[in-house]
Amino acid sequence: MEVLKLNRDYSGSLRRASGVLKRGELVVYPTDTLYALGGNALNEKAALKVYEAKKRSLSKPLPIAVSDLRMMEKYAYLDRDAKTLADKYLPGALTLILEKKNLPALLTSDLDKVAVRIPANSAALELVRLVGGPVITTSANFTGEPPPVSIAEVPRELGAEIALDQGNLGERVPSTIVDFTGEPRIVREGKIKADEILSAVG
Repeated sequence: MEVLKLNRDYSGSLRRASGVLKRGELVVYPTDTLYALGGNALNEKAALKVYEAKKRSLSKPLPIAVSDLRMMEKYAYLDRDAKTLADKYLPGALTLILEKKNLPALLTSDLDKVAVRIPANSAALELVRLVGGPVITTSANFTGEPPPVSIAEVPRELGAEIALDQGNLGERVPSTIVDFTGEPRIVREGKIKADEILSAVG
């Protein structure tokens, strides 16, 4: 795994990483909450590589990152409440579970929904823009282990071709997950507190 440090001008590193993703290979990249293992979300072979690398069950869907609401609406359906939360908290530490569209079955474990977020990390957002479509965003660790907040914590055995190093990301607090595929339901409380979510959607 080649480690590329994201210094002041990291556009070249992001272009290289986007090329790796477009080829169907894996990249480790920073988000606003942790280091993620990324693959091209529209490429089933890339998704399978992520499952195998993390030793993750194929029955556990992979979340995706998008660069903006326009891209989100291309791959998922947002109702009024979901749009309200997205407008208020994204980019940020919020993951929305939405009915999917235009996404491979393997990525979502044959389910009709997908977990999607817009991370508040400029490098991550630019990487997704350069790829031109959604990127898998699952923690860069083996399933069941603590999510990494530094490149040193990322197992080399994950098989990523490139790791984008932005230093220590700080506190190990995940995004808050809200499911909108039925009555809005908080699946996991993370950086954004449950009472804030409930207040925002009435």
